[in-house]
Amino acid sequence: MYQERVLSGMRPTGSLHLGHYHGVLKNWVRLQHEYPCLFFVADWHALTTNYDDPHGIEKASWDMIVDWLAAGVDPAQATLFIQSQVPEHAELHLLLSMMTPLGWLERVPTYKDQQEKLTHKDLTTYGFLGYPLLMSADILIYRADKVPVGEDQIPHVEFTRELARRFNHMYGREPGFEDKAKAAVKSLGSKRARSYEHFRTRFQQDGDATAIAKAHALLDEVENLPHEDRERLNGYLEGTGKMILVEPGYLLTEASKMPGLDGQKMSKSYDNTITLREDEASVTHKVKRMPTDPARVRRTDPGEPERCPVWQLHQVYSDEACRDWVQKGCRSAGIGCIECKQPVIDAILKEQAPMRERAQTYLDAPGLVRDIIADGNDRARALARETMRDVRAAMSLDYTR
Repeated sequence: MYQERVLSGMRPTGSLHLGHYHGVLKNWVRLQHEYPCLFFVADWHALTTNYDDPHGIEKASWDMIVDWLAAGVDPAQATLFIQSQVPEHAELHLLLSMMTPLGWLERVPTYKDQQEKLTHKDLTTYGFLGYPLLMSADILIYRADKVPVGEDQIPHVEFTRELARRFNHMYGREPGFEDKAKAAVKSLGSKRARSYEHFRTRFQQDGDATAIAKAHALLDEVENLPHEDRERLNGYLEGTGKMILVEPGYLLTEASKMPGLDGQKMSKSYDNTITLREDEASVTHKVKRMPTDPARVRRTDPGEPERCPVWQLHQVYSDEACRDWVQKGCRSAGIGCIECKQPVIDAILKEQAPMRERAQTYLDAPGLVRDIIADGNDRARALARETMRDVRAAMSLDYTR
């Protein structure tokens, strides 16, 4: 039940740029071959700051999905879906809001940080205050145990872990829990039961985190273990009640080292981007117009690569031999700036070529994209329904029994 599962999402911002590719999408393409992955369009999250002008969100969502597919995200390997098309996200968000202390939301580091950065927006809304809770619901609804994040997002995962722990503690204590858990241990058979008790003791007495992983692996081997007993054993193992919501872990990803055309971080805010599917003429024009070392006024003036934004792109795209050619040629004025830029142009166009080719398939048949997302929505919703069934039962909201 609690298999390895990766979850990640992106706000719909329209066409993505090379910073998104090097910072997120390349990692997604790698992860989809290693784990079951769910990648979603966080369109409700877009409303937390754009609630007053939502009209572009739908188009931006479809454009972004095409970029995902162009970058190599494979719908046969990963589940792609749109957040708002799985309404269970909203239901879990609502139920979690009933037991989340207000102070927990106010102390999330990005809350005040974003308010200070987005001073032109009125962010005195519950939606903005509660977006970390919605983010937690996104993760917990799929019982995802792996969330790829940068260092600045780790507090969001820790917040989600605290929420899961609080929920399980409050709602996982069924009457007679311990007796039922001990009966479930016996049902494992004598050999497995001894191993389970050994791992449980090692974790609860010695804090041995590896014992948890070994115990979960042991339970995964038991094919006919009833759903309720599996939940009890997971909770009993860690000293809580029934484990209804899974505490996620995080996969730390490196910050994107993709520089923009002006040497700053590539960002739409700085107007220094190259989009994933930008046409060749535009890419060539943009790179040729990039600023270089201001000391090279004339072609014969020597330069210093460390002062040049183009050199930053060489560090992303060029091999050692090319970088050595740039270092020597620039400092000796043996090459001009236009010559220096050409290998970068060639490398970017080479990287983009398969993206443009893959994208064209979907641009020519937009119904194909919608079919992929419809299928992904269905698969995601099936998983979400399983979690909500257990959540409702734990909160005494299951009126079907």
